Amino acid sequence: MNTTRQGAAVDARGIGVEGPRGWAFQGIDISAEPGTLIAVEGSSGSGRTCLLLALTGRMRITEGTATVAGLPLPQRMGTVRSRTAIAHVPGVVDLEPALTVGEHLKEQALLGHRFQGLGASLPWGKRHQEATRARVDAALAAVRLDPATLPKGLRTAVRDLERIEALRLSVALGIMHGPQLLAVDDVDLKLSEAERAQAWQLLRDIALAGTTVVAAGSDAPADALIVRTTRAKPAAAAPASVPVEDEPRTTVQDEPHTTEEEAAHAFAETGRA
Repeated sequence: MNTTRQGAAVDARGIGVEGPRGWAFQGIDISAEPGTLIAVEGSSGSGRTCLLLALTGRMRITEGTATVAGLPLPQRMGTVRSRTAIAHVPGVVDLEPALTVGEHLKEQALLGHRFQGLGASLPWGKRHQEATRARVDAALAAVRLDPATLPKGLRTAVRDLERIEALRLSVALGIMHGPQLLAVDDVDLKLSEAERAQAWQLLRDIALAGTTVVAAGSDAPADALIVRTTRAKPAAAAPASVPVEDEPRTTVQDEPHTTEEEAAHAFAETGRA
């Protein structure tokens, strides 16, 4: 019998994902209203990334029951994907270092027009440009990323961004087309203490504006709904962390984050889904 609660943004009962190498995670319960900030905590390899992908319809759950945005998983994965977004997930959705901030924003805005059928109703002229600019401006305002503060404004390459700025850009791309749920991975990876606070405040504000946010990281605010993942089985050896280009200009703090193994597993399972 399906006992998931109607009206919840996320209602998961004992969900888990099993892949070729065993369980990514098991036994996760979540009950959250729309506009909730859900913080996923757990060590590297405990399935945090896989949980984010499962809740956004990008990875098939293999046990338990769940609804996201009122839709059952895994039965309605395609529709759930269309109503959710992911950001800052290494190995699954990445910013392109060589592209500029403006190029990322414009591409995402145009992509939304295509998927929402606006290309046919808006001519490739002034109205189309105005609609694109409005989407970009709204997304930048929501994440408090002011192009005037960047070295070259919108022409700043991603490789030249501070980590907190790159996170803000990733979130801006994720929320640009109004998802009901946004999943963000490695929220506070290698950020200074002050930047961690900024990152979580950013996500709290997005949640308060009505978008349910599920984010993996540590040091979540006290008012967040905490969900903890644990390793399904002991690892034979600690996997190496994902190599990161361009060392940050801020103090780096060690913390659990997405590993190469977890990212590869997540990417493979997403493809299968």
